[in-house]
Amino acid sequence: MRTLLVGSGAREHALAWKLSTSPLLTELHAAPGNPGIAALATCHPVRTDDTDSLVALARELAIELVVVGPEAPLVAGLADALRAAGVAVFGPSAAAAQIEGSKAFAKDVMTAAGVPTAATLDTAIAPCVIKADGLASGKGVFVCETQAEADAGLEAAAAFGGTVVIEELLEGPEVSLFALCDGTHAVALGAAQDFKRSEDGDLGPNTGGMGAYSPVAGLEELDTLVAQIHQPVVDELARRGTPFVGCLFAGLMLTPNGIRVLEFNARFGDPETQVLMPRLDGDLLAALAASAMGDDSSDLVRPGDRAAVTVVGAAPDYPARSDYADAPISGIAAAEAGGAIVFQGGTATREGVLITNGGRILSISAVGANVASARAEAYRAVGQVSFTGMRYRTDIAEEAARG
Repeated sequence: MRTLLVGSGAREHALAWKLSTSPLLTELHAAPGNPGIAALATCHPVRTDDTDSLVALARELAIELVVVGPEAPLVAGLADALRAAGVAVFGPSAAAAQIEGSKAFAKDVMTAAGVPTAATLDTAIAPCVIKADGLASGKGVFVCETQAEADAGLEAAAAFGGTVVIEELLEGPEVSLFALCDGTHAVALGAAQDFKRSEDGDLGPNTGGMGAYSPVAGLEELDTLVAQIHQPVVDELARRGTPFVGCLFAGLMLTPNGIRVLEFNARFGDPETQVLMPRLDGDLLAALAASAMGDDSSDLVRPGDRAAVTVVGAAPDYPARSDYADAPISGIAAAEAGGAIVFQGGTATREGVLITNGGRILSISAVGANVASARAEAYRAVGQVSFTGMRYRTDIAEEAARG
């Protein structure tokens, strides 16, 4: 199967890594890809926001399945354009992707579907959570425990443009739960916990994610959870005439009063994909192709018994800046020789040398029999990889490793 992967981050590198193992794969292409992906696929210099060029590329290469990684092209209608051109695609239409593209739309869908979620508030009175309605690369949510924080959060959310959603502040650990959807069915792919704050102890500003681990204790009954959380949303979107085909990602909070849905996303998570792919049993390409064709993929992939941990090696000024360039990267070969998997995010090459080119540069991942052993391996590998200014959290999965 000739496959085109759209995206250039560590999430897409992890997807390419797993897709490349499929016996169905005949050619793997990526647009634009990155140096890590280039070791697995043929990369093409086409931007993810260039819909016309992506459609033309898919036609030129006679692509049989397009897999879209990032959310922005989905919200912009890339999947619609590909389908109109007769190209199969794993990714929702622009209308269905509004489950991520508009938090107000998502709240309306969740209410109609009867999915438990945080209550919506009329005014920003602390404690509360303030969210920019549209896409914000994981940085448009402001947790406000004081009125000063609420006032500042309201201003910051408004700066993204569009409307602002205000919700009650819930307490508890956050977990990401993923399902593959074919427009009718939702099939559990796995759960992970990510670490959004930039500093140890969950301090500092929100980021796109500084690390993750999987599985998550207490979320063993994934099929039951997906039936309760994802399936009603898939049913509601289908009822509205906008069936969801793709990866539906629920951000959950485990509150003292039960599970509440914080948000839905319309794609694979980052950095969660970097721990889900190494754990996954089965043929991912077969599952994505089945979903794209409207077929149930429940017998094709399942989360395996192993655990995985990923630690993000970030730029020194991240998340304030995401353009850290030209610092040589070393140690990846040594880390991978020891059994780790280093997924590249913000990287480039210059005269054959791998260099930094972004904010979250690397996702350094490892698997083990349990979270503790996977964590130990991941941090062993972190110690072998370096670039000037590299920083990372030292407490990823620390509590989970204690059991």
